[in-house]
Amino acid sequence: MKSIGARLALWYALAATLTFASLSIAGYFMLHRYLVHDLDLLNEAEFQQIKAHLGPDHEALSAVVIEERIRETTEYASVLFYIDVHGKGMGTVFRSTNLRGQTIPDVPHERRFHAELPETGVLRVGEFILPPYDVMVATPLHPVSTVMEAYLELCAALMAVMLAVSAGLGFWLSRMALRPLRMIQATANRISSDNLSERIPVADVQDEISNVARLLNQTFDRLESSFNQIRRFTADASHELKTPLSLIRLHAEQLLMEDKLSAHQEEALQVQLEEIDRLNTIIEDLLFLSRAEAGVIRLDLPLQSPAAFLHTLEQDARVLVEHAGLRCSCTHEGEGEIPFDAKWIRQVLLNLVTNSLAASSAGGLITIRSAVSTSRWTVSVEDQGTGVPDDQRDQIFERFVRLGKSDQAADKGTGLGLAICRSIVELHGGRIYAALASSGQGLRVIFELPATTTLREGPLDSQSDGPSSGHGEAPLKRSGRGEITPALR
Repeated sequence: MKSIGARLALWYALAATLTFASLSIAGYFMLHRYLVHDLDLLNEAEFQQIKAHLGPDHEALSAVVIEERIRETTEYASVLFYIDVHGKGMGTVFRSTNLRGQTIPDVPHERRFHAELPETGVLRVGEFILPPYDVMVATPLHPVSTVMEAYLELCAALMAVMLAVSAGLGFWLSRMALRPLRMIQATANRISSDNLSERIPVADVQDEISNVARLLNQTFDRLESSFNQIRRFTADASHELKTPLSLIRLHAEQLLMEDKLSAHQEEALQVQLEEIDRLNTIIEDLLFLSRAEAGVIRLDLPLQSPAAFLHTLEQDARVLVEHAGLRCSCTHEGEGEIPFDAKWIRQVLLNLVTNSLAASSAGGLITIRSAVSTSRWTVSVEDQGTGVPDDQRDQIFERFVRLGKSDQAADKGTGLGLAICRSIVELHGGRIYAALASSGQGLRVIFELPATTTLREGPLDSQSDGPSSGHGEAPLKRSGRGEITPALR
Protein backbone atom coordinates (compact mmCIF):
# COMPACT_ATOMS: atom_id res chain seq x y z
CA MET A 1 0.00 0.00 0.00
CA LYS A 2 1.38 3.38 -1.03
CA SER A 3 -0.91 5.36 1.28
CA ILE A 4 0.28 5.88 4.84
CA GLY A 5 -3.32 6.48 5.89
CA ALA A 6 -4.38 3.10 4.50
CA ARG A 7 -1.49 1.38 6.26
CA LEU A 8 -2.31 3.12 9.54
CA ALA A 9 -5.97 2.12 9.20
CA LEU A 10 -4.97 -1.49 8.47
CA TRP A 11 -2.55 -1.60 11.39
CA TYR A 12 -5.16 -0.09 13.69
CA ALA A 13 -7.79 -2.60 12.55
CA LEU A 14 -5.40 -5.54 12.96
CA ALA A 15 -4.24 -4.34 16.37
CA ALA A 16 -7.80 -3.82 17.59
CA THR A 17 -8.96 -7.16 16.17
CA LEU A 18 -5.99 -9.07 17.60
CA THR A 19 -6.55 -7.43 20.97
CA PHE A 20 -10.21 -8.41 20.88
CA ALA A 21 -9.27 -11.95 19.79
CA SER A 22 -6.77 -12.27 22.66
CA LEU A 23 -9.35 -11.06 25.16
CA SER A 24 -11.92 -13.43 23.68
CA ILE A 25 -9.58 -16.40 24.05
CA ALA A 26 -8.78 -15.41 27.61
CA GLY A 27 -12.51 -14.97 28.27
CA TYR A 28 -13.19 -18.40 26.80
CA PHE A 29 -10.93 -20.16 29.27
CA MET A 30 -12.11 -18.04 32.18
CA LEU A 31 -15.79 -18.63 31.35
CA HIS A 32 -15.21 -22.37 30.94
CA ARG A 33 -13.44 -22.48 34.27
CA TYR A 34 -16.22 -20.59 36.04
CA LEU A 35 -18.93 -22.81 34.52
CA VAL A 36 -17.12 -25.97 35.57
CA HIS A 37 -16.61 -24.47 38.99
CA ASP A 38 -20.35 -23.85 39.21
CA LEU A 39 -20.93 -27.52 38.36
CA ASP A 40 -18.62 -28.48 41.22
CA LEU A 41 -20.67 -26.30 43.54
CA LEU A 42 -23.86 -27.97 42.32
CA ASN A 43 -22.37 -31.40 42.95
CA GLU A 44 -21.32 -30.35 46.44
CA ALA A 45 -24.75 -28.92 47.18
CA GLU A 46 -26.36 -32.20 46.09
CA PHE A 47 -23.97 -34.12 48.32
CA GLN A 48 -24.83 -31.91 51.29
CA GLN A 49 -28.51 -32.59 50.66
CA ILE A 50 -27.89 -36.34 50.52
CA LYS A 51 -25.84 -36.14 53.69
CA ALA A 52 -28.62 -34.27 55.47
CA HIS A 53 -31.24 -36.86 54.44
CA LEU A 54 -29.09 -39.76 55.60
CA GLY A 55 -28.74 -38.13 59.00
CA PRO A 56 -25.96 -38.47 61.53
CA ASP A 57 -26.55 -42.19 62.01
CA HIS A 58 -25.83 -43.09 58.37
CA GLU A 59 -23.18 -45.58 59.43
CA ALA A 60 -25.80 -47.75 61.13
CA LEU A 61 -28.25 -47.65 58.22
CA SER A 62 -28.75 -50.63 56.03
CA ALA A 63 -28.23 -50.51 52.30
CA VAL A 64 -31.98 -50.65 51.70
CA VAL A 65 -32.64 -47.66 53.96
CA ILE A 66 -29.79 -45.70 52.42
CA GLU A 67 -31.15 -46.35 48.93
CA GLU A 68 -34.67 -45.31 49.96
CA ARG A 69 -33.49 -42.07 51.56
CA ILE A 70 -31.16 -41.14 48.72
CA ARG A 71 -33.77 -41.97 46.09
CA GLU A 72 -36.33 -39.84 47.87
CA THR A 73 -33.80 -37.01 47.78
CA THR A 74 -32.52 -37.37 44.23
CA GLU A 75 -35.46 -38.73 42.27
CA TYR A 76 -36.62 -35.27 41.24
CA ALA A 77 -33.10 -34.36 40.13
CA SER A 78 -32.34 -37.51 38.15
CA VAL A 79 -32.03 -35.48 34.95
CA LEU A 80 -29.37 -33.24 36.47
CA PHE A 81 -27.34 -35.49 38.77
CA TYR A 82 -25.78 -38.92 38.44
CA ILE A 83 -25.12 -40.51 41.87
CA ASP A 84 -23.05 -43.55 42.76
CA VAL A 85 -22.51 -44.56 46.44
CA HIS A 86 -20.17 -47.39 47.30
CA GLY A 87 -18.09 -48.45 50.25
CA LYS A 88 -14.99 -50.44 50.81
CA GLY A 89 -15.85 -54.13 51.05
CA MET A 90 -19.55 -53.34 50.56
CA GLY A 91 -19.64 -52.68 46.84
CA THR A 92 -22.22 -50.37 45.38
CA VAL A 93 -24.78 -49.20 47.91
CA PHE A 94 -26.71 -46.84 45.61
CA ARG A 95 -26.73 -46.09 41.90
CA SER A 96 -29.12 -43.61 40.29
CA THR A 97 -31.36 -45.04 37.59
CA ASN A 98 -30.06 -42.61 34.93
CA LEU A 99 -26.70 -44.40 35.08
CA ARG A 100 -28.39 -47.45 33.48
CA GLY A 101 -26.34 -49.83 35.56
CA GLN A 102 -23.04 -48.17 34.80
CA THR A 103 -20.51 -47.19 37.43
CA ILE A 104 -18.95 -43.77 37.54
CA PRO A 105 -15.21 -44.37 37.16
CA ASP A 106 -12.92 -43.26 39.94
CA VAL A 107 -9.71 -41.32 39.31
CA PRO A 108 -7.18 -41.90 42.06
CA HIS A 109 -6.08 -38.88 44.06
CA GLU A 110 -8.64 -36.63 42.33
CA ARG A 111 -11.75 -35.21 43.96
CA ARG A 112 -13.06 -33.28 40.94
CA PHE A 113 -12.53 -34.61 37.43
CA HIS A 114 -14.13 -35.38 34.07
CA ALA A 115 -15.41 -38.83 33.22
CA GLU A 116 -17.03 -40.15 30.08
CA LEU A 117 -19.73 -42.83 30.09
CA PRO A 118 -21.09 -44.60 27.03
CA GLU A 119 -24.50 -43.29 25.91
CA THR A 120 -24.27 -40.66 28.62
CA GLY A 121 -21.44 -38.44 27.56
CA VAL A 122 -18.89 -36.45 29.51
CA LEU A 123 -19.68 -35.80 33.17
CA ARG A 124 -18.22 -33.50 35.75
CA VAL A 125 -17.66 -35.69 38.76
CA GLY A 126 -17.23 -34.73 42.38
CA GLU A 127 -16.06 -37.38 44.88
CA PHE A 128 -17.09 -36.85 48.50
CA ILE A 129 -16.17 -38.93 51.56
CA LEU A 130 -19.01 -39.93 53.91
CA PRO A 131 -17.36 -42.66 56.01
CA PRO A 132 -17.61 -45.48 55.38
CA TYR A 133 -18.95 -44.53 51.93
CA ASP A 134 -17.61 -42.76 48.86
CA VAL A 135 -20.30 -40.62 47.30
CA MET A 136 -19.83 -39.85 43.58
CA VAL A 137 -22.03 -36.99 42.34
CA ALA A 138 -21.78 -36.12 38.62
CA THR A 139 -23.37 -33.50 36.40
CA PRO A 140 -23.38 -33.57 32.56
CA LEU A 141 -20.95 -31.20 30.79
CA HIS A 142 -23.14 -30.87 27.71
CA PRO A 143 -24.71 -27.55 28.82
CA VAL A 144 -21.24 -26.11 29.35
CA SER A 145 -20.17 -27.22 25.88
CA THR A 146 -23.31 -25.67 24.41
CA VAL A 147 -22.62 -22.38 26.16
CA MET A 148 -18.97 -22.37 25.01
CA GLU A 149 -19.95 -23.06 21.40
CA ALA A 150 -22.41 -20.18 21.49
CA TYR A 151 -19.67 -18.05 23.04
CA LEU A 152 -17.29 -18.90 20.17
CA GLU A 153 -19.91 -18.12 17.54
CA LEU A 154 -20.67 -14.81 19.20
CA CYS A 155 -16.96 -13.93 19.43
CA ALA A 156 -16.42 -14.79 15.75
CA ALA A 157 -19.31 -12.55 14.72
CA LEU A 158 -18.13 -9.75 16.98
CA MET A 159 -14.58 -10.14 15.62
CA ALA A 160 -15.82 -9.64 12.05
CA VAL A 161 -17.79 -6.58 13.14
CA MET A 162 -14.75 -5.38 15.09
CA LEU A 163 -12.52 -5.70 12.03
CA ALA A 164 -14.92 -3.72 9.83
CA VAL A 165 -15.64 -1.03 12.42
CA SER A 166 -11.99 -0.66 13.44
CA ALA A 167 -10.94 -0.41 9.77
CA GLY A 168 -13.45 2.37 9.16
CA LEU A 169 -12.58 4.10 12.41
CA GLY A 170 -8.88 3.70 11.72
CA PHE A 171 -9.27 5.23 8.25
CA TRP A 172 -11.14 8.20 9.73
CA LEU A 173 -8.57 8.65 12.49
CA SER A 174 -5.68 8.38 10.03
CA ARG A 175 -7.23 11.05 7.82
CA MET A 176 -7.65 13.29 10.83
CA ALA A 177 -4.09 12.64 11.97
CA LEU A 178 -2.60 13.09 8.49
CA ARG A 179 -4.58 16.20 7.60
CA PRO A 180 -1.63 18.48 8.50
CA LEU A 181 0.61 16.36 6.25
CA ARG A 182 -1.83 16.77 3.36
CA MET A 183 -1.80 20.52 3.92
CA ILE A 184 2.01 20.42 3.87
CA GLN A 185 1.95 18.40 0.65
CA ALA A 186 -0.53 20.73 -1.05
CA THR A 187 1.43 23.83 -0.06
CA ALA A 188 4.76 22.29 -1.04
CA ASN A 189 3.33 21.37 -4.46
CA ARG A 190 2.28 24.97 -5.02
CA ILE A 191 5.73 26.30 -4.14
CA SER A 192 7.97 26.52 -7.19
CA SER A 193 10.64 28.79 -8.62
CA ASP A 194 7.83 31.19 -9.59
CA ASN A 195 6.18 31.07 -6.16
CA LEU A 196 8.82 30.82 -3.47
CA SER A 197 7.18 33.28 -1.09
CA GLU A 198 4.34 30.98 0.02
CA ARG A 199 4.85 29.07 3.28
CA ILE A 200 3.25 26.13 5.01
CA PRO A 201 0.79 27.14 7.76
CA VAL A 202 2.05 25.94 11.14
CA ALA A 203 -0.20 25.30 14.13
CA ASP A 204 0.78 26.82 17.45
CA VAL A 205 1.75 23.47 18.94
CA GLN A 206 4.98 21.58 19.48
CA ASP A 207 4.42 18.22 17.86
CA GLU A 208 6.33 16.24 15.22
CA ILE A 209 4.27 17.44 12.26
CA SER A 210 4.53 21.10 13.25
CA ASN A 211 8.29 20.70 13.66
CA VAL A 212 8.51 19.21 10.16
CA ALA A 213 6.47 22.12 8.76
CA ARG A 214 8.77 24.63 10.48
CA LEU A 215 11.82 22.83 9.10
CA LEU A 216 10.37 22.88 5.57
CA ASN A 217 9.58 26.59 5.88
CA GLN A 218 13.18 27.25 6.89
CA THR A 219 14.31 25.25 3.85
CA PHE A 220 12.02 27.27 1.59
CA ASP A 221 13.44 30.47 3.10
CA ARG A 222 16.94 29.36 2.15
CA LEU A 223 15.78 28.31 -1.32
CA GLU A 224 14.04 31.63 -1.91
CA SER A 225 17.16 33.49 -0.85
CA SER A 226 19.33 31.36 -3.15
CA PHE A 227 16.98 31.78 -6.12
CA ASN A 228 16.85 35.54 -5.61
CA GLN A 229 20.62 35.71 -5.48
CA ILE A 230 20.92 33.67 -8.68
CA ARG A 231 18.36 35.82 -10.45
CA ARG A 232 20.06 39.02 -9.36
CA PHE A 233 23.41 37.66 -10.43
CA THR A 234 22.07 36.58 -13.84
CA ALA A 235 20.42 39.92 -14.46
CA ASP A 236 23.36 41.98 -13.19
CA ALA A 237 25.97 39.92 -15.00
CA SER A 238 23.98 39.99 -18.24
CA HIS A 239 23.51 43.73 -18.00
CA GLU A 240 27.16 44.41 -17.17
CA LEU A 241 28.39 42.26 -20.06
CA LYS A 242 26.50 44.23 -22.70
CA THR A 243 28.70 47.32 -22.45
CA PRO A 244 32.12 45.65 -22.91
CA LEU A 245 30.74 43.51 -25.73
CA SER A 246 29.44 46.63 -27.47
CA LEU A 247 32.87 48.24 -27.16
CA ILE A 248 34.57 45.15 -28.57
CA ARG A 249 32.17 45.14 -31.50
CA LEU A 250 32.77 48.84 -32.21
CA HIS A 251 36.53 48.38 -32.24
CA ALA A 252 36.27 45.36 -34.51
CA GLU A 253 33.98 47.16 -36.94
CA GLN A 254 36.32 50.17 -36.90
CA LEU A 255 39.22 47.93 -37.89
CA LEU A 256 37.17 46.55 -40.78
CA MET A 257 36.24 50.03 -41.96
CA GLU A 258 39.91 51.15 -42.06
CA ASP A 259 40.54 48.43 -44.70
CA LYS A 260 44.14 47.90 -43.53
CA LEU A 261 43.81 44.19 -42.70
CA SER A 262 44.66 41.17 -44.77
CA ALA A 263 41.94 38.85 -45.99
CA HIS A 264 42.79 36.32 -43.29
CA GLN A 265 42.56 38.98 -40.57
CA GLU A 266 39.23 40.27 -41.91
CA GLU A 267 37.80 36.77 -41.85
CA ALA A 268 38.98 36.35 -38.27
CA LEU A 269 37.28 39.62 -37.30
CA GLN A 270 34.05 38.47 -39.02
CA VAL A 271 34.10 35.32 -36.89
CA GLN A 272 34.63 37.43 -33.77
CA LEU A 273 31.66 39.63 -34.71
CA GLU A 274 29.49 36.54 -35.16
CA GLU A 275 30.47 35.26 -31.73
CA ILE A 276 29.79 38.69 -30.22
CA ASP A 277 26.32 38.61 -31.78
CA ARG A 278 25.82 35.14 -30.29
CA LEU A 279 26.90 36.36 -26.85
CA ASN A 280 24.54 39.33 -27.12
CA THR A 281 21.72 36.92 -28.00
CA ILE A 282 22.46 34.79 -24.94
CA ILE A 283 22.59 37.86 -22.71
CA GLU A 284 19.25 39.16 -24.00
CA ASP A 285 17.69 35.72 -23.54
CA LEU A 286 18.98 35.46 -19.98
CA LEU A 287 17.71 38.93 -19.16
CA PHE A 288 14.28 38.00 -20.50
CA LEU A 289 14.16 34.75 -18.51
CA SER A 290 15.25 36.52 -15.34
CA ARG A 291 12.52 39.13 -15.76
CA ALA A 292 9.91 36.49 -16.55
CA GLU A 293 10.81 34.32 -13.55
CA ALA A 294 10.93 37.37 -11.29
CA GLY A 295 7.34 38.17 -12.30
CA VAL A 296 8.09 41.68 -13.56
CA ILE A 297 6.52 41.08 -16.98
CA ARG A 298 2.79 41.26 -17.48
CA LEU A 299 1.20 41.25 -20.88
CA ASP A 300 -1.70 43.21 -22.30
CA LEU A 301 -3.77 40.49 -23.97
CA PRO A 302 -6.46 41.72 -26.34
CA LEU A 303 -9.00 39.30 -27.78
CA GLN A 304 -7.82 38.26 -31.24
CA SER A 305 -8.67 35.75 -33.91
CA PRO A 306 -6.13 32.90 -34.05
CA ALA A 307 -7.15 32.20 -37.65
CA ALA A 308 -6.12 35.69 -38.83
CA PHE A 309 -2.91 35.51 -36.80
CA LEU A 310 -1.93 32.14 -38.32
CA HIS A 311 -2.70 33.34 -41.83
CA THR A 312 -0.08 36.06 -41.40
CA LEU A 313 2.40 33.78 -39.63
CA GLU A 314 2.09 31.02 -42.23
CA GLN A 315 3.78 33.17 -44.89
CA ASP A 316 6.88 33.71 -42.76
CA ALA A 317 6.96 30.08 -41.66
CA ARG A 318 6.81 28.84 -45.27
CA VAL A 319 9.70 31.11 -46.26
CA LEU A 320 11.75 29.81 -43.36
CA VAL A 321 10.92 26.15 -44.02
CA GLU A 322 11.28 26.22 -47.81
CA HIS A 323 14.59 28.07 -47.51
CA ALA A 324 15.88 25.06 -45.52
CA GLY A 325 14.74 22.66 -48.26
CA LEU A 326 11.74 21.29 -46.35
CA ARG A 327 7.98 21.28 -46.79
CA CYS A 328 5.42 23.10 -44.62
CA SER A 329 1.79 22.37 -43.77
CA CYS A 330 -0.37 24.74 -41.72
CA THR A 331 -3.99 24.02 -40.74
CA HIS A 332 -6.51 25.69 -38.45
CA GLU A 333 -9.86 24.53 -37.08
CA GLY A 334 -12.51 26.33 -35.09
CA GLU A 335 -13.66 29.91 -34.75
CA GLY A 336 -13.44 32.30 -31.88
CA GLU A 337 -11.25 34.87 -30.18
CA ILE A 338 -8.47 34.19 -27.68
CA PRO A 339 -6.62 36.70 -25.46
CA PHE A 340 -2.95 36.68 -26.52
CA ASP A 341 -0.09 38.95 -27.49
CA ALA A 342 0.64 38.36 -31.18
CA LYS A 343 4.28 39.46 -30.93
CA TRP A 344 5.13 36.99 -28.17
CA ILE A 345 3.20 34.04 -29.65
CA ARG A 346 4.84 34.77 -33.01
CA GLN A 347 8.22 34.37 -31.31
CA VAL A 348 7.11 31.08 -29.77
CA LEU A 349 5.89 29.61 -33.05
CA LEU A 350 8.87 30.73 -35.12
CA ASN A 351 11.23 29.41 -32.48
CA LEU A 352 9.45 26.02 -32.52
CA VAL A 353 9.61 25.97 -36.32
CA THR A 354 13.33 26.82 -36.21
CA ASN A 355 13.98 23.98 -33.79
CA SER A 356 12.03 21.61 -36.04
CA LEU A 357 14.24 22.63 -38.98
CA ALA A 358 17.34 21.69 -37.05
CA ALA A 359 15.92 18.24 -36.28
CA SER A 360 14.59 17.47 -39.78
CA SER A 361 16.27 15.89 -42.76
CA ALA A 362 16.12 17.30 -46.30
CA GLY A 363 12.67 17.06 -47.80
CA GLY A 364 10.97 16.54 -44.44
CA LEU A 365 7.58 17.97 -43.51
CA ILE A 366 6.98 20.58 -40.81
CA THR A 367 3.34 20.55 -39.71
CA ILE A 368 1.63 23.38 -37.82
CA ARG A 369 -1.81 22.57 -36.46
CA SER A 370 -4.14 24.98 -34.69
CA ALA A 371 -7.52 24.35 -33.09
CA VAL A 372 -9.82 26.69 -31.16
CA SER A 373 -12.41 25.39 -28.72
CA THR A 374 -14.64 27.05 -26.15
CA SER A 375 -12.01 26.62 -23.43
CA ARG A 376 -8.59 26.87 -25.12
CA TRP A 377 -6.47 27.44 -28.17
CA THR A 378 -4.17 24.51 -28.96
CA VAL A 379 -1.21 24.83 -31.35
CA SER A 380 1.31 22.13 -32.25
CA VAL A 381 4.49 22.12 -34.33
CA GLU A 382 5.53 18.69 -35.56
CA ASP A 383 8.61 17.45 -37.42
CA GLN A 384 9.72 14.14 -38.92
CA GLY A 385 13.12 14.01 -37.29
CA THR A 386 14.60 11.49 -34.90
CA GLY A 387 12.45 12.70 -31.99
CA VAL A 388 13.28 12.82 -28.30
CA PRO A 389 13.08 9.86 -25.85
CA ASP A 390 10.12 9.86 -23.47
CA ASP A 391 12.26 10.38 -20.37
CA GLN A 392 13.95 13.46 -21.89
CA ARG A 393 10.96 15.38 -23.23
CA ASP A 394 10.46 17.40 -20.06
CA GLN A 395 14.17 18.32 -20.00
CA ILE A 396 14.13 20.13 -23.35
CA PHE A 397 12.31 23.09 -21.74
CA GLU A 398 15.13 23.65 -19.25
CA ARG A 399 17.89 26.17 -19.82
CA PHE A 400 20.93 25.22 -21.90
CA VAL A 401 19.54 21.77 -22.72
CA ARG A 402 20.18 20.71 -26.32
CA LEU A 403 19.26 17.19 -27.34
CA GLY A 404 19.33 15.44 -30.67
CA LYS A 405 21.70 16.31 -33.50
CA SER A 406 25.05 17.89 -32.76
CA ASP A 407 25.85 19.21 -36.22
CA GLN A 408 27.09 22.70 -36.94
CA ALA A 409 23.66 24.28 -37.11
CA ALA A 410 22.56 22.79 -33.82
CA ASP A 411 25.82 23.78 -32.16
CA LYS A 412 25.00 27.43 -32.86
CA GLY A 413 21.99 27.24 -30.56
CA THR A 414 22.10 28.41 -26.98
CA GLY A 415 19.68 25.92 -25.45
CA LEU A 416 17.48 28.79 -24.24
CA GLY A 417 14.84 28.87 -26.97
CA LEU A 418 12.39 26.36 -25.49
CA ALA A 419 12.92 27.79 -22.00
CA ILE A 420 11.87 31.17 -23.39
CA CYS A 421 8.90 29.57 -25.13
CA ARG A 422 7.78 28.07 -21.85
CA SER A 423 8.10 31.43 -20.07
CA ILE A 424 6.07 33.20 -22.76
CA VAL A 425 3.33 30.57 -22.72
CA GLU A 426 3.18 30.62 -18.93
CA LEU A 427 2.95 34.42 -19.00
CA HIS A 428 -0.21 33.87 -21.05
CA GLY A 429 -1.52 31.46 -18.40
CA GLY A 430 -1.04 28.41 -20.64
CA ARG A 431 1.18 25.36 -20.73
CA ILE A 432 3.62 23.81 -23.19
CA TYR A 433 4.77 20.20 -23.49
CA ALA A 434 6.32 17.74 -25.92
CA ALA A 435 4.98 14.45 -27.27
CA LEU A 436 5.64 11.86 -29.94
CA ALA A 437 4.73 12.99 -33.44
CA SER A 438 1.42 11.71 -34.78
CA SER A 439 3.29 9.79 -37.51
CA GLY A 440 5.17 7.83 -34.84
CA GLN A 441 8.51 9.43 -35.75
CA GLY A 442 9.68 12.87 -34.76
CA LEU A 443 8.73 15.37 -32.08
CA ARG A 444 5.54 17.32 -31.57
CA VAL A 445 5.59 20.40 -29.32
CA ILE A 446 2.16 21.57 -28.16
CA PHE A 447 1.16 24.70 -26.32
CA GLU A 448 -2.29 25.60 -25.03
CA LEU A 449 -3.62 29.05 -24.20
CA PRO A 450 -6.82 29.47 -22.14
CA ALA A 451 -9.85 31.19 -23.60
CA THR A 452 -9.90 33.53 -20.60
CA THR A 453 -7.13 35.72 -19.29
CA THR A 454 -5.18 34.07 -16.45
CA LEU A 455 -2.03 36.14 -16.08
CA ARG A 456 0.71 35.48 -13.58
CA GLU A 457 1.07 38.09 -10.90
CA GLY A 458 3.66 40.78 -11.43
CA PRO A 459 4.03 44.47 -12.24
CA LEU A 460 2.50 45.68 -15.48
CA ASP A 461 5.19 45.70 -18.16
CA SER A 462 3.53 45.19 -21.51
CA GLN A 463 6.29 47.07 -23.32
CA SER A 464 9.08 44.98 -21.82
CA ASP A 465 11.84 44.00 -24.17
CA GLY A 466 11.53 40.40 -25.20
CA PRO A 467 14.22 37.91 -26.01
CA SER A 468 16.55 38.40 -28.90
CA SER A 469 14.94 39.15 -32.19
CA GLY A 470 16.20 35.91 -33.61
CA HIS A 471 13.40 34.11 -31.77
CA GLY A 472 10.83 35.42 -34.15
CA GLU A 473 11.18 39.04 -35.18
CA ALA A 474 14.11 38.21 -37.47
CA PRO A 475 14.02 34.46 -38.00
CA LEU A 476 16.65 34.57 -40.76
CA LYS A 477 20.13 35.81 -39.94
CA ARG A 478 22.99 36.67 -42.30
CA SER A 479 26.43 35.59 -41.14
CA GLY A 480 29.60 37.57 -41.67
CA ARG A 481 30.56 35.26 -44.53
CA GLY A 482 27.36 35.97 -46.45
CA GLU A 483 25.47 32.76 -45.55
CA ILE A 484 21.82 32.79 -44.50
CA THR A 485 21.20 30.46 -41.54
CA PRO A 486 18.27 29.93 -39.16
CA ALA A 487 18.62 31.70 -35.82
CA LEU A 488 18.62 28.52 -33.75
CA ARG A 489 18.19 28.36 -30.04
